[in-house]
Amino acid sequence: MRLIKLALFSLSILLICESAYAQSNTIAGAQITINNFIVKENLYKNNQLAIIAADSVDKPIENLSGTFKFSINGFEQELKFNNGAAVVPQPISKSTFIYVRHENESGNQGKLYYVIKKYDMLNPIKISWLVLVLVPALIILLAMMFRKFIIIAGILLIVMFYFNTSNGLNISTFFDTVFDGLKNLF
Repeated sequence: MRLIKLALFSLSILLICESAYAQSNTIAGAQITINNFIVKENLYKNNQLAIIAADSVDKPIENLSGTFKFSINGFEQELKFNNGAAVVPQPISKSTFIYVRHENESGNQGKLYYVIKKYDMLNPIKISWLVLVLVPALIILLAMMFRKFIIIAGILLIVMFYFNTSNGLNISTFFDTVFDGLKNLF
C-alpha cells in the first residue's frame, strides 16, 4: 500500500512539474517544437552522439533550427539544432546507458539508450520501458514457480542490477523511463 501511494505521489509530482521546462522556438511567426527525437552516432565519428529531431514515425525533420533544452542523464543542456540535428558535446568513453529527455508545451519525451562503444564506433540501442519491467518480473515469476530456481534467479537479479548500475543506469533513471512509458500509454 505504501509503494502504491509513493508511486502515485511520484507520478503526480512528475505531471505537475511537466510544464516547468516547456520550450519551443519561433521562426517566422510559426512555433516549432520537438515532439520526437532519435539518438545516433555523430557523422564525424568523434565519440559523440547526435540528437536528430523526428516526426512521429521517426523520419528526420531537416528544416528545424534553434536552441532547445535537453536533459542528458540528469544534466540540463542547451543543444543548438542546425538542419534538424544537434551534437551532444560530451564524448562517450565507454559503453553506457544514456537517458535523454526533452520537455515542451505538448509534453515530455524521455528515451533510454544503451550506447555500445566498439573501437571508434558508437551504436545506440533504444531500450523500451517494457524490457526494464518485464525481464526482472519474468525472473521473479520463474523463481516463484520453480523453487529450485530461487538461488539462480537471485544471482541473475544481482548481476543484472550490478551491470545496470555500473553502466550508468541508476534507480531514478529506471523509474523515469518506466513512468514516461506509462504516461505515453494514456
